[in-house]
Amino acid sequence: MKKVAILANGGDVSGFNAVIRGIVKTAENNGVKCYGMIEGYKGLLENNYIELNSYTNASGILYKGGSIIGSSTNANVFNYKVEENGKVVYKDLSDICIENVKKDGFDCIFTLGGDGTQKSARDLYLKGINIIGVPKTIDNDVACTDITFGYNTAVSVAMEALDRLHSTGETHHRIMVLEVMGRYAGWIALESAIAGGGDVALIPEIPFDLEKVADKIKDRIVKGKRFSLVVVAEGAIPKGGDIIVKGTRDNGQGVDNTKLGGIGEIVASKLQELTGLEARNTILGYMQRGGTPTAYDRVLSTKYGSKAMELALERKIWSTCSTKKWKTRFCTIRKSCW
Repeated sequence: MKKVAILANGGDVSGFNAVIRGIVKTAENNGVKCYGMIEGYKGLLENNYIELNSYTNASGILYKGGSIIGSSTNANVFNYKVEENGKVVYKDLSDICIENVKKDGFDCIFTLGGDGTQKSARDLYLKGINIIGVPKTIDNDVACTDITFGYNTAVSVAMEALDRLHSTGETHHRIMVLEVMGRYAGWIALESAIAGGGDVALIPEIPFDLEKVADKIKDRIVKGKRFSLVVVAEGAIPKGGDIIVKGTRDNGQGVDNTKLGGIGEIVASKLQELTGLEARNTILGYMQRGGTPTAYDRVLSTKYGSKAMELALERKIWSTCSTKKWKTRFCTIRKSCW
């Protein structure tokens, strides 16, 4: 093991840089050179990378949000968007990535990302590239993984927002609705509601009934609580209804192009009608992704990075994960790895 590369892919989360730092430091301690692909799979495809060093460009990054090597949200190398003769077509360019890896002599590629990122990583592994995946999603929903890095920071940001909404809601006797991220999983909504003293949490896994939510709020009013905190995940669905799509992006085929948003405003408007209390909606949005990671995420990310490099040194580029979704021999770092 002489030369490895890191790519960060998908939406940014706090902890990207801490994982990179953990890999780089462990690599240096074992005489391995470490490189970073610029903008995720796009960098792998274009063979665009830089050397990383804990004394120069990878120094002082533990507390920084984002990714020092960038990230791509629309680079599906197995179905890549290209223009030919003035027309947009999609092509499988994964073989170019494989040629680049072999030509440059990388012994292992670390893929920092979520579901789509790790699917591509798996498929590259099946084509002969040594891959170790490090699980990242803001929503904490990567298969075979107990917790993803970046998630704890998002929950902490949402909790702080609830603390602030609590005071204004109580002062003006209002229903304060907080819309948080959570496309298909409601971990952020649920845990931030518990930590922030929320009264209702609406999550994608359980279709909700606003009549019952209104009854809960009315019961609080009878008992002297003339305000309520409602946390709703962006992917929450009313009974008999559909997910609320704000728009559709042109990020290429093979990626989720639906942009969610708007459920919070719908919930606030309907609850105001049903309860008679004024309701206000706050969309937390990208505040959950940005900024400095929590202490928990710094430690978790460092563990993930260090362990990923250790597994590469041990040549353990495989996993015993047996779920149907990830039944393959490429390794996704998770708690059960150590």
